[in-house]
Amino acid sequence: MTRRRRRSVLILVCGAVLAAALGLVLTAMRDTIVFFRSPTEVAGQKVAPGTRFRLGGLVEAGSLKREADGKVAFAVTDTGSTVQVRYRGLLPDLFREGQGVVTEGVLEPDGIFRADTVLAKHDETYMPREVADALKAQGRWQEGAGKPGQDTSGKNSSAQGSAEPVSRTAVQ
Repeated sequence: MTRRRRRSVLILVCGAVLAAALGLVLTAMRDTIVFFRSPTEVAGQKVAPGTRFRLGGLVEAGSLKREADGKVAFAVTDTGSTVQVRYRGLLPDLFREGQGVVTEGVLEPDGIFRADTVLAKHDETYMPREVADALKAQGRWQEGAGKPGQDTSGKNSSAQGSAEPVSRTAVQ
């Protein structure tokens, strides 16, 4: 083989190896990527049942119902639309009606969001960046509601921006 042909073969082999590695990484990540959606986005878009995503908004006042077996039902709203949520387990201590919440789970065929993770905001001025960005996009953001993604000390409390997919293992 000539020097030029050897170099061309080496470049093709390296390109094939890189393409295979990229394919494996993307396949592995496909099951760990979770997108954030607001209740208005869930109501407006036809989200396929069984789709895993994060749902964020405010816990609607008067919607919290606790059952003896540990099941909890509540509604998440962004003042435009409301999604019913069912959760089984212990809720965070700061979870209450009228507070910001981010839940992770799947949308069932009956339109109820079955959450397996519930995250509550940690103080009065904190709002998850995803929730704040969704409210801004809908024109429902109130400027006095605090800085999105920051706690009262001004430190950044959010690991991701809202436009990017969120890994299940990234933010807890």
